[in-house]
Amino acid sequence: MSNFQLGLIIAGGLVLIVVIAYNSWITRRNTPKRASPLAGEAAQPEPAMRQEPVFDGAGLAGAAAAEPHLEGHAVDPTDALEMPVPPAERRGGLDPLIDVIAPIAAEQLVSGDAALAAMPSTRRAGSKPFAIEGFNEVRQQWEAPQPGQRYQQFQAGVQLANRVGALNEIEYSEFVMKAQAFADAINATPDFPEMLHEVARARELDQFASDHDAQLSFMLRARQAAWSPGYVQQNAARSGFVPGAMPGRLVLPAGGAGLPPLLTLSFDAQAAMSDDPEQSAVRDILLTLDIPQVHRSEQPFARLREVAAALGEAMDGVLCDQNGTPLPAMTMEPIAADLEKLYDMLDSRELSAGSVLARRLFS
Repeated sequence: MSNFQLGLIIAGGLVLIVVIAYNSWITRRNTPKRASPLAGEAAQPEPAMRQEPVFDGAGLAGAAAAEPHLEGHAVDPTDALEMPVPPAERRGGLDPLIDVIAPIAAEQLVSGDAALAAMPSTRRAGSKPFAIEGFNEVRQQWEAPQPGQRYQQFQAGVQLANRVGALNEIEYSEFVMKAQAFADAINATPDFPEMLHEVARARELDQFASDHDAQLSFMLRARQAAWSPGYVQQNAARSGFVPGAMPGRLVLPAGGAGLPPLLTLSFDAQAAMSDDPEQSAVRDILLTLDIPQVHRSEQPFARLREVAAALGEAMDGVLCDQNGTPLPAMTMEPIAADLEKLYDMLDSRELSAGSVLARRLFS
């Protein structure tokens, strides 16, 4: 064998080694990052925590989120970790600020059991929550009828607006029919407010809500290797997230029991439900703050920035807008000041972010 042939064989062997090494490197690079078993076990939340907080009041989620025009300041992680708990809610039930209310006067005392039996089968008029309350003379408060109690005064109400839109004439008519049927069943007389006035009030409230509704979302996109669902969940758990009600959804609980989540983290549901999730590739996750649903004292925007920074560093991700365009650091600065203005506007209408009424209206 000549030196030339030997050289060709050696060169060919080197090329083959380089190709194999390159393919191996590409394979490792494209394989989704997996959760560490030991770290994953340590990061598992307590079973009692694996519940997604439930919103107060009924409502349909919908309506596209408003694009944020936010001004702000740098986040102090210490402040974010020492979030004050919102004050206890005293305002609940039907409220003339966001409900049409029709008084219902009974001719005699009505038992709570009889009132419950006369209730309509559904608690909605169209897309709007509907409710009936009785006045408890002993407790001196309005409440949903309770077994064993007795009432002579009732009130029926329907919500003026939610994220589906304003109360319309058809929904108002359905409200009247349901309230009248209840009144007839307990031998009572309702007094309905004028429809056109209430519908006009609903449109005004809906316009205010539309102008001051905002859901702030940031995308975290993998720089190189994709992530497995387990890897995402493991890193999110380190920031306090727990599994939500749906596949591909995690939530960061708020400071009080029964409150909506502070933040939500979502990714491809199909990847989460895959037969082999560890082989599924997740290239981006979405962090979302529903601004009217979370009390400002929770410092949700500061927490959002802190979580985004922590996950970006741990998972080698880049922060982007909802369309996947990378966000320079300077674009985060304008957010908090406008957010404070939004909070102030909601406060001025007695619809403070995170309050019972705000959670009902923006649902």
